[in-house]
Amino acid sequence: MVTIEEMGQRARRAFGVLAAAPTEQKNACLEGLARSIEGEQAALLAANKLDVEAAKAAGLSPAMVDRLALSDLRLAGIAADLRGVAALPDPVGEVFEQQTLPNGLRVRKQRVALGVIAMIYESRPNVTIDAAGLGIKTGNAVILRGGSETVRSNAALVDLVHRALAESGLPEDAVQFVDDPDRARVGELLRLNQYVDMVIPRGGAGLHQFCRDTSNIPVMTGGIGICHLYVDETADLRAALPVIRNAKIQRPTVCNALDTLLVDRKIAGAFIPQVVELLAKDGVTFRADPEALSALRGSPSPAALPAGPQDFDTEWLSLVLGLKVVGGLEEALGHIAAHSTAHSDGILTRSDENARRFVAAVDSAAVYVNASTRFTDGAQLGLGAEVAISTQRVHARGPMGLRELTTYKWVIEGDYHVRP
Repeated sequence: MVTIEEMGQRARRAFGVLAAAPTEQKNACLEGLARSIEGEQAALLAANKLDVEAAKAAGLSPAMVDRLALSDLRLAGIAADLRGVAALPDPVGEVFEQQTLPNGLRVRKQRVALGVIAMIYESRPNVTIDAAGLGIKTGNAVILRGGSETVRSNAALVDLVHRALAESGLPEDAVQFVDDPDRARVGELLRLNQYVDMVIPRGGAGLHQFCRDTSNIPVMTGGIGICHLYVDETADLRAALPVIRNAKIQRPTVCNALDTLLVDRKIAGAFIPQVVELLAKDGVTFRADPEALSALRGSPSPAALPAGPQDFDTEWLSLVLGLKVVGGLEEALGHIAAHSTAHSDGILTRSDENARRFVAAVDSAAVYVNASTRFTDGAQLGLGAEVAISTQRVHARGPMGLRELTTYKWVIEGDYHVRP
């Protein structure tokens, strides 16, 4: 068995090769991987079925099982995202902020890969391919450690990654997979600062906290979303309903799904019953504050229950929606500041002034005006794919695509200059 330290050594060596690979070679690898995924759908789905059955038997939550499950449609989407990444410009080598100083020195910044990235994640076998594909395109070596619940799916996918790397003449060690489910391996990986440059966890709050507490490598956290939409008194209520429905039910188990709907007091009596009537048909249940419940007195719903003390601090990951009435924009901003996880928050309004104030005041990685929070996604925002949604303020925020997986170096050219 290869040790974690040996994986780090191999990754560092592979990075030296991959970082210098031409764009055409990296793109050929991604295209080959996309073809393999399409050609091996039956085998991938068979491996994934075993994982799903084991997850259900182990009592994993429906949200976790949904994140784990693959389908023909999801595999087609994964292949399409790979081709989308291949079609995007390669950020490696990009030159920016060029200038010539008064002394004649020619100075520029030039994009380079970050190095070796450790991805630690739960469920979501699509992360395996997103991380591998984005890592290959940006010249970063990747060490993958998925959860034990998805080990068969990940092993099958990594086999295809290795095939694509070998066929394109790139080192297979550029993408490695920790298949040992022992959590001790995670601890070893988090202390591998000699070889690993960044750790990116994707999973629940417990995983993120464990990585922050344990790692001696920089950790890029995010992906935990308590997402809000505020409907102000000027909003087009008819147009707002499908936006709210999309944000809540289009895929309720993901981090950019809507968790709390804030409604201006001036429209609450008319609008909240419409929201409850519409979403209850989709199986949504509600946790409503006293004023929201009061708005339903004329048309009570068994789907609406009183909100508990922690309900507005809960990422539901299911067909549950918090409802709260607020006295205006400033109260909505106060609620978001107190309860948001700085992921995705938005306003539905016809007031330009309110939109500007909301965008200026809400300190989230993605801030929306008159749109569903479900667009916080690398592919949806033109990045091809993503390795994570960062909610930090350092290095990158929001979906982390190609450019977010690079750093830069200074290049200074002179004519045998010496400093006076």
